Amino acid sequence: MTIELLTSAEMGEVDRRAIAAGPFDGIGLMRNAGRAVASLVLARWPGAPRVHVLAGPGNNGGDGYVVARLLHESAVAVSLWASGKPRTGSDAALAAAGCPLPVHDLAALDAEPGDLVVDALYGAGLSKPLVGADARAVDKVAALGLAVVAVDLPSGVSGDSGKVLGRAFKANLTVTFARKKPGHLLLPGRELCGEVVVADIGIADAIVASIGARTFANEPELWRAALPVPAIDTHKYKRGHVGVFSGGAASTGAARLSALAAARAGAGAVTVLSPGSAMQVNAAHLTAIMLRRTDDASDLDAFLADRRPSAFVLGPGFGVSEKLRDFALAVMASGGGEGRSGVEGLVLDADGITAFRDDPAPLFQAAGAANAPALVLTPHEGEFARLFADLAGDETLSKLDKARKAASRAHGVIVYKGPDTVIAAPDGRAAINANGAPWLATAGSGDVLGGIVAGLLAQGMPAFEAACAAVWLHAEAGARFGSGLIAEDLPRALVPVLRELLGDHAR
Repeated sequence: MTIELLTSAEMGEVDRRAIAAGPFDGIGLMRNAGRAVASLVLARWPGAPRVHVLAGPGNNGGDGYVVARLLHESAVAVSLWASGKPRTGSDAALAAAGCPLPVHDLAALDAEPGDLVVDALYGAGLSKPLVGADARAVDKVAALGLAVVAVDLPSGVSGDSGKVLGRAFKANLTVTFARKKPGHLLLPGRELCGEVVVADIGIADAIVASIGARTFANEPELWRAALPVPAIDTHKYKRGHVGVFSGGAASTGAARLSALAAARAGAGAVTVLSPGSAMQVNAAHLTAIMLRRTDDASDLDAFLADRRPSAFVLGPGFGVSEKLRDFALAVMASGGGEGRSGVEGLVLDADGITAFRDDPAPLFQAAGAANAPALVLTPHEGEFARLFADLAGDETLSKLDKARKAASRAHGVIVYKGPDTVIAAPDGRAAINANGAPWLATAGSGDVLGGIVAGLLAQGMPAFEAACAAVWLHAEAGARFGSGLIAEDLPRALVPVLRELLGDHAR
């Protein structure tokens, strides 16, 4: 398993356990790391007139001393620039002692256009802004337009949050070890890493697994085993029934987008729950999607009793109102929870989130009740701030931290949308998505995402896995479609993506 993302503290613990288990000691792992970086430099930049290795005082700098030595032994012109000395007796000091090159003060960095820089200053563990000669080095490298190979993470980027601490290098290639870090996927760090290569330096997968990481890259490996595959004897209601609440006559399109997406995601039946005022408008646009008049709580109760729906989408185009809050709380009171009979989940998006901004406590309490359906909230940045103003305004928290704290408070899954969407569960698991595309920044795209989540929930997929899968599928469909994408294209664009994942095999 290679989808775990390790914080700086977790990576430090992995290093300690790997050294204790052997066969490599600390300097052995450092030499392996330096060898991996040097090999990529030789392969990618064989014609660089000179390579400037910038070495910090810690283990990242130790990797740099190994890189400099190996490139020098390969007849590459190398200049070595240091920012501070390694601690006496450390692995970095051993690496420095084994490097025959003269060491120059980083403050005197002198490079020419066309040279290559290996940034081995600080890596993922940096916790304070770059200053002095370090910051000036970043500016000089940028001014010269030099290609940069970053060791572990571009110096100046937090490995845990992806935030830039003052200044940061912009790398063409980043070589990290054992596993990626959250800062490789969270913005703006992701944009500064360039291509990221995860190098094997001799740390066994079992060592990484022993840490019990709770953060993951959102890849199919994370949720594919839970993806619903129709059984050979299935029928439409075995595949789940999704109810999508529609807005008034002038605001029906968003609900229909969600409904179509739920159907494309595999739900066996989908019903648009429409106010009487919008029945004719919805009826004129629906074919395979069913339609039912739902004006108040009694109509919803009747639908629940008659059709036994599995999941709901509430919010897209609905309007912020007391009626929305009543519907949401009624759904949350109706379920059996995951793995039980009754409603499996409620997806709240758009107006469904905003409607609770003044008093979210009743919603969160309902989600935390025994046997409640799963609650999935899909806010973009502005909607997140409406519901979790204190978290949104806390600059000490990363996007990952904010999503985790919000999930815990809400007793639900949070899909904190954006180009670096974070999906977080109340139990502390979280995933960062990285396959998004700019084409998804179009009206209605979020309505489709909500429908996909509900379609997967309706088929019995656990809420965290359903949300992660929906985010990835939604992004992959948009990326493959490319330019010209509008929201109406997305449900059909899901088809080839799902076909590849499922192999079109029933079981």
